[in-house]
Amino acid sequence: MTPQELRSLCLSFNAAEEDFPFGPETSVFRVLGKLFALSALDARPLRVNLKCDPEDAVRLRGEHPGLVLPGWHMNKRHWNTVVVDGGLPDRLVRELVEDSYDLVVAGLPRAERLRLDRP
Repeated sequence: MTPQELRSLCLSFNAAEEDFPFGPETSVFRVLGKLFALSALDARPLRVNLKCDPEDAVRLRGEHPGLVLPGWHMNKRHWNTVVVDGGLPDRLVRELVEDSYDLVVAGLPRAERLRLDRP
């Protein structure tokens, strides 16, 4: 997955937006103001921080050592850093990004979830 494909994927979700609160080199992807992905899109290797269910986070780190790591500068219980350099199938990366978005949406107030068509 290329940096542009990762950006396009993150922005493909309903109400997703990109901003740069940490400087121009770090893309922060949010849904209704809540962070669901964070990446320095020009870094090599390409990495993205994604929210994850704590049990899944530990399982994924065990299944993909060196490619799924505890979230860098994040709560390591709820966030993973995923290396997006071709070592993981693109399908898995897409699922992890979508899961992160869904977890953040699930934590939004009901009225906001309904605005997103996600009860």
